[in-house]
Amino acid sequence: MHQFKKDWTLIRAGIGLALSAIGGHKLRSFLTVLGVIMGTGTIIGVGSILTGLDGAVTDAIRSFGTDTIIATKWQAGVRFGRRSREEQMRRPLTLENAAAIAERCPSVEWVSPYLFPSSGFHRARYKSNEFVQARIGGTETAYAEAGQAEMMFGRFFTDFENAHRSPVVVIGEDVYKQLYSGIDPTGKPIEVDGHTFQVIGVMKRPANSFPGQQDVRVLFPYWTLRKLMPAAKEHMLVISARPGQLAKAMDEVRGVLRQERRLKYSEPDNFGLSTAEQMIEDFRQVTAVTVIVMVVLSSVGLLVGGIGVMNIMLVSVTERTKEIGVRKAIGARRFDITLQFLTEAVVLTFLGGLFGMLLGYGISKAAAFAFPALPTAVPLWSAALGVCVSVGVGVFFGLWPAAKAARLDPVEALRYE
Repeated sequence: MHQFKKDWTLIRAGIGLALSAIGGHKLRSFLTVLGVIMGTGTIIGVGSILTGLDGAVTDAIRSFGTDTIIATKWQAGVRFGRRSREEQMRRPLTLENAAAIAERCPSVEWVSPYLFPSSGFHRARYKSNEFVQARIGGTETAYAEAGQAEMMFGRFFTDFENAHRSPVVVIGEDVYKQLYSGIDPTGKPIEVDGHTFQVIGVMKRPANSFPGQQDVRVLFPYWTLRKLMPAAKEHMLVISARPGQLAKAMDEVRGVLRQERRLKYSEPDNFGLSTAEQMIEDFRQVTAVTVIVMVVLSSVGLLVGGIGVMNIMLVSVTERTKEIGVRKAIGARRFDITLQFLTEAVVLTFLGGLFGMLLGYGISKAAAFAFPALPTAVPLWSAALGVCVSVGVGVFFGLWPAAKAARLDPVEALRYE
């Protein structure tokens, strides 16, 4: 107990000496731990952004519904970059595939085909107002019945309007704001790629939109879009399973699509089926790579900071050689000298870690200001990791200078000028 009190007294004295040394050489100390500040700030800042992004994306994906299956001709999952040539050459899903699923899958409640043209954005106009980034699609009433369209104004189109190829559309919230400036657009005309249609409803921005994503949908009845763009062939099928029967519905849909697409038993699927949980898992695999990159980049800053700390501690040992000799002459042990210099190194990097936390917090707030829809938050794990890593850097890179100071011969140290 007495020895513990003695060691604690030495640590407190070492902290006081370290703070005095830092206060006496503010600029030198700041430059020494700049790498630690950058590394810790990177860990905390990127951690906060990833935490916010993970929460926003997983909430968005889950809002598709726990019983929803998305069928496309592409490989299932969250994907980045170019599709493979094999995927690009696959035959599109068809309206007949949707009808077969509805007819032959007892665990499926709704099937909504979604037809979209191969080109991306289209031009929409009302009077002198123009919106040049509209995404058009054609679907059926089941799209709204399955919960994919919540109306702000008006209504969704009916089966009758679809069957008779009526020239009507429903538009997304951001298209409405851009073209109609807050007035109710129900019954008013809209021009899409030079063709005039009647707006019968405005959809609210979907809950499953990602941070910062605009609702630029212009939706037609399925057969209206087929009439307008007969060359459009790409389909996505939005399938709603009956409550509690998602796994069974997945098996039934896979079986029907394999039959419809004439696949042999030994051939792999040439289509993709995704559920919310699968997409979340795929997304987290992608963000795991980002975390690894973050760790590597922050490690470079911490390595540079650690080398700086080691260098300044070696200089400090040289500058205080006579002091070390005096302390040894009056009875200081090697452990006491080691503890003193190691404490100074840890205090230095700990303060760097605190400044790094402030930097990371600033990065988090800057990201939230630049992207208001991205909910950033500094997670406890990143703050704790940042502090622990900064202290660890002090211990690791301060050990050699501390050991060098402890090994000094007291007689030679007292003679040092």
